[in-house]
Amino acid sequence: MKVIDGGVTAPIGYQAAGIQAGIKKDKKDMALVYSEAPCEAAGVFTRNLVQAAPVKWDRMVVQSGAKCHAVVVNSGVANACTGEEGMGYCKDTCDEAAKVLGIPADSVLVASTGVIGFQLPMDKLLPGISILKDHLGSAREDAHEAATAIMTTDTVPKETAVQVEIGGKTVTVAGMCKGSGMIHPNMCTMLCFLTTDANISKELLQKALSKDVEDTFNMISVDGDTSTNDTVLVMANGQSGCPRIETEGENYDTFYAAFHQVMETLCKKIAGDGEGCTALFEVKVVGADSREQARTLAKSIVTSSLTKAAIYGHDANWGRILCAMGYSGASFDPEKVDIYFESENGKLKIVENGTATDYSEEKATEILSASAVTAIADVKMGEESATAWGCDLTHEYVSINADYRS
Repeated sequence: MKVIDGGVTAPIGYQAAGIQAGIKKDKKDMALVYSEAPCEAAGVFTRNLVQAAPVKWDRMVVQSGAKCHAVVVNSGVANACTGEEGMGYCKDTCDEAAKVLGIPADSVLVASTGVIGFQLPMDKLLPGISILKDHLGSAREDAHEAATAIMTTDTVPKETAVQVEIGGKTVTVAGMCKGSGMIHPNMCTMLCFLTTDANISKELLQKALSKDVEDTFNMISVDGDTSTNDTVLVMANGQSGCPRIETEGENYDTFYAAFHQVMETLCKKIAGDGEGCTALFEVKVVGADSREQARTLAKSIVTSSLTKAAIYGHDANWGRILCAMGYSGASFDPEKVDIYFESENGKLKIVENGTATDYSEEKATEILSASAVTAIADVKMGEESATAWGCDLTHEYVSINADYRS
């Protein structure tokens, strides 16, 4: 597997664009990802009962089995809690994109992110589609412009791409995502779009996505808030010329490894760019007796506000980690747990069999002062493990969300 410098235009046959259409005052606010060749499409969506219109629309499109050509994304307004009018605007967006791009209306997916409860400014959004078409390109910068246009409180665009060999052909999987706050997916406002030139069936594409999201995007949390708009969409246009992947086996496994690499990289970029954060916080639970037990424990630790505050303060307050494990709902023996802190500054065992070791507070502070910090909890019950990602909790998080709408 080869990691390359690329975004959604890295696979063969994709173009992208990002523009300022006037939805936001002074930033790019619309993006388009387009494949001239029809694509198999797969998607996973928020489990929040309050679901934005684009979530409902895209679920219909994906489940219909229609081939897809394009995704139109806007930032600034979430088109959530907007009733039938909001659903009508999804249709209007698809109809306009179909007319402008010369593709079927049912081949268009839509996504929105931003403030909840406001109707989309269609007088800006619909003309924006024509502008997007005029800016479409397959260059690296075109992908970057699209990734920039979908940002809200993100501080950086989030992109990645990898390549593998399948049947003697180079297959590329790439993606972009946005998310910084309201991040606690259950499939935040989290949006993710993946493109690939793999030739894979819709059924296996959906299977790969549904499986992998459990170990990637469903294992990140910034603030415990599950958004109304959480969406991960994948498009596969088959343009690499690789043998068609219709059954599980060696070719599927190779594709899945590349797919997972992209998904994990993107979800870590979201966690590491949490609103106001200063550090990526990774939690590994090892020695579990089941994958579910490990996942439950890891997510409980990474979502603990007290633990996140301790990471911000570079404080090795391991009691907060053990406490979070205790209320997770997973069964374990607290008197057998070992806990470690690790970063680029070293690794330190701070708890052995449920009690503190004679560790150096100075060394612990040094380790916790890095920009990426890992906590490892060994429950000594089996061979299963899981990893969750989050970030520290800072004063700036409150400041950002106290005036978000303004």
